[in-house]
Amino acid sequence: MQPVIDARKTEMRLRASRGKRVAQHTTAPAAGDARRAASTRGPPHARRGWRAARACGSLRGVRVLVTGAAGFVGSALLPKLSAAGFEPIGCDLELDVTDAAAVEAGVVRFAPGAIVHLAALSSVASSMQRAAQTYRVNFLGTWFVLEAALRRAPRCRVLLVGSGEIYGSAPPSAAPHGEHAPLQPRSPYARTKACADLLGAVYAQRGLDVIRARPFNHTGPGQRDDFVAASFARQIAEIECGRRAPRMRVGNLDSLRDFLDVDDVVDAYTRLLGRAVPADAYNVASGRGISIGALLEGLLALSSARPEIEVAAERLRPTDCLVGDASRLRAATGWAPRVPFSTTLERTLEDWRARVRAS
Repeated sequence: MQPVIDARKTEMRLRASRGKRVAQHTTAPAAGDARRAASTRGPPHARRGWRAARACGSLRGVRVLVTGAAGFVGSALLPKLSAAGFEPIGCDLELDVTDAAAVEAGVVRFAPGAIVHLAALSSVASSMQRAAQTYRVNFLGTWFVLEAALRRAPRCRVLLVGSGEIYGSAPPSAAPHGEHAPLQPRSPYARTKACADLLGAVYAQRGLDVIRARPFNHTGPGQRDDFVAASFARQIAEIECGRRAPRMRVGNLDSLRDFLDVDDVVDAYTRLLGRAVPADAYNVASGRGISIGALLEGLLALSSARPEIEVAAERLRPTDCLVGDASRLRAATGWAPRVPFSTTLERTLEDWRARVRAS
């Protein structure tokens, strides 16, 4: 039986505690000497930035620390933040989020007015083989970021990037998941994200300004090929240039997923940094289900390749549906997806054509 987490009860407790600031701070594990590097109120110039941001109701012009910045989403987010008037500072492998002392020292050093925590091991399939490492990065890493922010930048807005995978799968006829849907994570990746999400709610109860984003599937240029759209695009690109036999290995083509363009996703994250947006959990989703088969057909329509389609037993899963309802996000920020799915597929395939040619 899969674990079921009652998200509604958690949200009710969180809402009941909003508006209260709790002064008691617990100690982050192994925080070491970094804890003594600055006062818990943060450096003076950071406090001035926070006060100015609160006065105008926005975080524009405020420094934003982005973890996992060299990844697929981080690479798209940094220029988006700059264009919106923020001062983004990207950290990737040089900031080990599994090292509590390093995370706290990084928060002290950069004195951010906001943090976007992207750093994660994001492959569901890989998490099956690397469960312990997925736990360390996705859960402990989130804990250390939250604790460092609470201690060293307590006025900071922290945007935790989770996943729609925390809701688990549903029958193809099911309605889109809202934020109050029960959490039924089915993989080590999804379980670590569910735990990190709930941990964010705990820190919000303790007074930290925490936004919990729950993005559903997203793709676009730069994504690794262990995700379905990028995997299909790479196979097609290799077939086109003769580097692969005209045969594609696929899984269940009948399952439904909620696909977004990465540009729409980073637009949502940028909007969620606005001070007028209440601290809460927000689905980032289109609200429509697209079958994996339709995704494949869309990519093949952009290509002259006509491969044989082979269903690989190791990739086959039961037919299911994972679609989100982003009504709360739209109401709070005015966000809506703008990139047509056909454009997303075209950009993804062109990116893989360029990568295959360059390899």
